[in-house]
Amino acid sequence: MKIYSISREWRNQLHGIWMVFSLVVIILSPVILFGGLIYKSYVLMADQSLIDLLFSTKWQPLKGQFGFLPFIIGSLWVTILAIIIAGPICLLTSIHLTQYAKNYVLKIMHPVIDILAGIPSVIYGVWGILIIVPFISDYLGPLLGKQSTGYSILAGGLVLSIMIIPFILNILIEIFKTIPKELSEASLSLGATKWQTVKLVIVKKALPGIISAIGLGISRAFGETIAVLMVVGNVVKIPAGIFQPGYPLPALIANNYGEMLSIPMYDSALMFAALLLFIVVIVFNYFSRMLIMRYENI
Repeated sequence: MKIYSISREWRNQLHGIWMVFSLVVIILSPVILFGGLIYKSYVLMADQSLIDLLFSTKWQPLKGQFGFLPFIIGSLWVTILAIIIAGPICLLTSIHLTQYAKNYVLKIMHPVIDILAGIPSVIYGVWGILIIVPFISDYLGPLLGKQSTGYSILAGGLVLSIMIIPFILNILIEIFKTIPKELSEASLSLGATKWQTVKLVIVKKALPGIISAIGLGISRAFGETIAVLMVVGNVVKIPAGIFQPGYPLPALIANNYGEMLSIPMYDSALMFAALLLFIVVIVFNYFSRMLIMRYENI
């Protein structure tokens, strides 16, 4: 019995050490990643001021001019447009599937959502080139009096919105499924309609989770690369509208990194672009967390 007790103690200690080690690895990973990006970007940041890097529109690497403003604006354009399209679709779809539809509908939709989430991003890019780009250039642009080649912010936003819909939708479905049925039953028993119950009780209860899902969707959208660079145009200028081409930060890194490793300043500039992406994602996650904490206390 004593030997068994000692063995159990050793196992408990081993499991405890392993869990603490895993926690430390998770905590240190973003810190190490951030430090590595700072180190690789230092060559550029030591040569040029941060103001010039962030707010200049001149991108002429061979002349030593690295203005990242067009890439930052392009990333914001594409990401915000994708969230504006995908957010309402995901929210209304998740409400319908969890509050109105029959159980078998949700069982059918789960595999469909998983299939959409598992499709490689390059397939979405090819689909965008074959369908979205000609639709914008031949139909939507002329209909609205806009001239466009189709390779534009709008094309990137549409393709990106389709890519992040299954990601956000899966989270929202699980959030609505965790809300106790007693809340809706109590609301209905007091005379509220089904829609009033959903709008004033269910959605309000799920609001922190909705904010979290949208925040994670924004973070996911910022990092998408292949599909977006295939349809967004990749022109280094600040887009004047959604029918204009853009050049997001992930596309800049993907298009240039392999062939520019031999040029130290260019290599450092691409690492600085990755650092900007990292910081933007952290900022979005921080503000999402603040909103969640605020609405959890209401």
